Amino acid sequence: MNPNPARPIDLRSDTVTRPTAAMQAAMFAAPVGDDVFGDDPSVNALQTALAERLGFEAALFMPSGTQSNFCALLAHCGRGDEYLVGEYAHTYRWEAGGAAVMGSIQPQPLRHQPDGSLALADIEANIKPDDPHYARTRLLALENTIGGKVLPVAYLEAATALARQHGLSTHLDGARLFNAAVALAADATQGFNDDPYAAAHAICAPFDSVSVCFSKGLGAPVGSVLCGSRELIQRALRVRKMAGGGMRQAGFLAAAAHHALNHHVVRLAEDHTLAKRLAAGLTGLPGVVVEPPQSNIVFVDVPRDRAVGLMDRLKAAGVLATGLYHLRFVTHLDVDAAGIDHAVAVLQKELG
Repeated sequence: MNPNPARPIDLRSDTVTRPTAAMQAAMFAAPVGDDVFGDDPSVNALQTALAERLGFEAALFMPSGTQSNFCALLAHCGRGDEYLVGEYAHTYRWEAGGAAVMGSIQPQPLRHQPDGSLALADIEANIKPDDPHYARTRLLALENTIGGKVLPVAYLEAATALARQHGLSTHLDGARLFNAAVALAADATQGFNDDPYAAAHAICAPFDSVSVCFSKGLGAPVGSVLCGSRELIQRALRVRKMAGGGMRQAGFLAAAAHHALNHHVVRLAEDHTLAKRLAAGLTGLPGVVVEPPQSNIVFVDVPRDRAVGLMDRLKAAGVLATGLYHLRFVTHLDVDAAGIDHAVAVLQKELG
């Protein structure tokens, strides 16, 4: 049975996390100023700390990952320009077409390979020639993790090198950057000696800009940070102002993100372990296909005849997820082993 009937096992997303007691204490103790004037000490401390961690000159705190990506795209591209992006990438599919609608930037979506990458040949084939018939290809935008899949550093280096060869800038949507870093750090063949901060630095090194979300697996209530050169961040600052993203005493929120940066990165490995536990419990159910998780996201395909009404029945049993026939479960710091075992038992009953 549900170990806590008053609160369901919420596996819809890692955005549903609530601040820990230690994070709340850091928020209440944060010194604040006016960030639009640039004098909020907690915001400045977060921006400096993340830029240094990831190897960039500067950083800019934003209310959301969507706004962080939007500011990055407009800082890299002008009206009539184009960016190459995966067809299931967040910057293309899940951000309301903001780059096109408000920035007059054309996305050129590319098909993903089974591992989540974009084939180098596809990237090169879609870089437009210098011809007035075409939008000007200016940017390659990648995402890591992408659909829970981890893109290795060697691929990121090859893709960004190809982009630079053709004069393109590069942006990484690192909404779950540290999930990718934790997964790569745990892989002995990658050479990071179980150090996720070193892995995160290596992931970011080939890119001109990176957006990092703190309100997903890292557990902060609000906020993302865009990292890049000082020049790019100055351009992004102007876009943030136009987009209404200038906050005043934002230090309370930045303090939560800073706490997460220092205390919640290593623990992401626990979420990955729980995702594997969930996948193992569902593997072998009749007609059910479970995609082995690489990070904290588990995708499960169920037969259509058993999917009708499934979400409602799961909710009634204290388990929240998303999807219809292609289900998504996301582990996070508010889910423990008992919660996963309850979810497995409910799903086994429904799908067994």
